[in-house]
Amino acid sequence: MTLGGGAPIRVQSMTNTDTMDTRATVEQTLRLVEAGCEMVRITAPDVKAAENLYNIKNELARHGCQVPLVADIHFNPKAAETAAAIVEKVRVNPGNYTDRNRGRIHFSDKEYDEELERIGENMSRLIAICKAHGTAMRIGTNHGSLSERIMSRYGNSAEGMAQSAIEFAEVCRKQDYDKLVFSMKASNVKVMVESTRLFVAKMKALGMDYPIHLGVTEAGDAMQGRLKSAAGIGALLIDGIGDTIRVSLTEDPVAEIPVAYDILQAVGARITQPEYIACPSCGRTQYDIQSALQRIKAATAQFTGVKIGVMGCIVNGPGEMADADYGYVGSGAGKITLYKGKEIVKRDIDESDAVEELVKLIASTRQQ
Repeated sequence: MTLGGGAPIRVQSMTNTDTMDTRATVEQTLRLVEAGCEMVRITAPDVKAAENLYNIKNELARHGCQVPLVADIHFNPKAAETAAAIVEKVRVNPGNYTDRNRGRIHFSDKEYDEELERIGENMSRLIAICKAHGTAMRIGTNHGSLSERIMSRYGNSAEGMAQSAIEFAEVCRKQDYDKLVFSMKASNVKVMVESTRLFVAKMKALGMDYPIHLGVTEAGDAMQGRLKSAAGIGALLIDGIGDTIRVSLTEDPVAEIPVAYDILQAVGARITQPEYIACPSCGRTQYDIQSALQRIKAATAQFTGVKIGVMGCIVNGPGEMADADYGYVGSGAGKITLYKGKEIVKRDIDESDAVEELVKLIASTRQQ
């Protein structure tokens, strides 16, 4: 699977099963893929879990599933090295992978540089394995888990997050390894957005151009989790930043997938369904626009990429739905006028027949 370089923005999620439970992990992965997930991350907290990724991958293949797998690594370099020979990508966090100093709070410039040299040495085996197997690596910086070295100079800040990732990029580049993806994760939307923008700016200033993974970590559940994810991921996608996204919800991971696609659709980054431009209605509306919108959505769900305006009246309707492909506009008591673009096609249709007529209009003109 291609990531970045003009490829579609990929949707991913993460299993929440015990990695040693092969059956449960495979079953959840298959459900994720069926829902539209294009990349699945699985935790590998120790070497045994990393080794079991081989069994998981084989069992998925037996079901005809070739979804790319990502091993999630935190404190265990050996687990990362094991996983890198099995899966398509490993994710490491600079703050708690090799960059730990047991409470140290001060580094001289010389000590700071020496620590970076040690990091390069510590990562050399993992990088060699990744190069040998064509495995990608995601450098995932998390707010709140920065190393003591970074904290000593930048504090627990967006600047520190971006700088930590840049330093790891340079470590990898010195070893002629560039199959990298980067992420700046935070539960605070502002920090997530700021740190990602800072990292992208730093990266471009250094002549780097790596794919970016977007997500608001620990966003929660229900409406809060969805809104935080939409705000953070959406803001960066509108900037033109982002090559893969993960919506993190405290729910069944399968619930993350439709939210991800909804965010991509909302910002125009990846169109997978129709778009509806609908007014909230007011006293001028003389038909049941709320029920009409639901019936229109149900009847037109197959028209991927079509923009349909559902407007209460002709006062603002035609103007406010100007970029819609088709329009369904109230024109009197229980009467609807249909538009194709800005042109009226049928006037004053009875409300009871209007949804069916709209579907016929869309179907007939899309075939032309």
